[in-house]
Amino acid sequence: MPKFIDIKPLTKEQLDAMGYTWHRDSDGEYILKDKFLLLSEAEAEAYLNAANEIYAMYEAGAAYVIEKNLFDALDIPKSLVETIKRSFKTERGKHLYGRFDLSGGIDSKEIKLIEFNADTPTLLLESAVMQQMMLLLNKELKLGQFNNIFESIAKQFVKISKQKKGLYSKFLFSSVRGIEEERVTVKLLEDMAKSQGLLTAFAYLEECDMEVEYDFWFKLYPWEDMPNFQANEKTTMLNPAYTLLYQSKGMLAILYELFPESPYLLKTAFTPIKEKYVKKRMFGREGANIEIVEDEKVLKETKGIYSEYKAVYQEYVDFVRDKEGQYYQAGVFYSGGACGVGFRRGAEILDDMSEFVAHGIKK
Repeated sequence: MPKFIDIKPLTKEQLDAMGYTWHRDSDGEYILKDKFLLLSEAEAEAYLNAANEIYAMYEAGAAYVIEKNLFDALDIPKSLVETIKRSFKTERGKHLYGRFDLSGGIDSKEIKLIEFNADTPTLLLESAVMQQMMLLLNKELKLGQFNNIFESIAKQFVKISKQKKGLYSKFLFSSVRGIEEERVTVKLLEDMAKSQGLLTAFAYLEECDMEVEYDFWFKLYPWEDMPNFQANEKTTMLNPAYTLLYQSKGMLAILYELFPESPYLLKTAFTPIKEKYVKKRMFGREGANIEIVEDEKVLKETKGIYSEYKAVYQEYVDFVRDKEGQYYQAGVFYSGGACGVGFRRGAEILDDMSEFVAHGIKK
């Protein structure tokens, strides 16, 4: 069972000042504000090691998919196949950031990969900034935190920039108009780039003028929803097109085929398995279109807009639970390496109404 420590909470006014206005559950709360989930240093290091090892497996898995031409199995739009091949060959060092969703890691449960949000990961403000502010507000507790997310992504911007024009590369940042969470996330990324003295601009996706020459364009918009997109040939997209391979949940089956002995992988296949399993859609998001199945009986399911995508079947794993029966999932951010963790808690199928839970490390 997870352990907690009481803390002084961030106020509603402080949360509003950070722009965190989009996520409220039925009682009006934004996050678990008055407690930290306690980790040991060994548990934090285990998350770091797991994410780094899993990322290396994803790189090998992507190379395998390209070599064997398995794009259709991963439900990749045919119009993006050549773009992805070219991207994987020439843009490997330009993956800005992603987020691994992991079960276990606390309460003596083994760490298992649930999925990789490699293309358009959220929870950035909560993980990079909010939980760090909560730590500073409670510094008398003398806790640590596995949280170098802001600094790591900022350094990744510099690394990416130097591959073109040094610190004179121009970055354009875009989100869709009308979705506040995405706008705040993109503006935070722009702040990370600005912190390194890089040249930046922001424009809503619908209003981008690609006649203006930018060296890099970060768009918080799924690659699978823009199969006919043609970028300015002088502009490098962030995250690059090859991250769509990582985003596809079909990669979970590829990894299990390649690394069946990995302690981090659950049995996963493109057809139903004998074990109790979770049926997911290749590009499903926010807990939508999920089925939990045992002995051919659907125990629990969620509806959504992703039923058009192919399915993958992943062995069921029981998440860590607290005494109220709520489920916990770790989100480990990766930017040039594993760089921080935050947690979500909610129902057995975690969706976009689950709460963010910050953590502290006992020194």
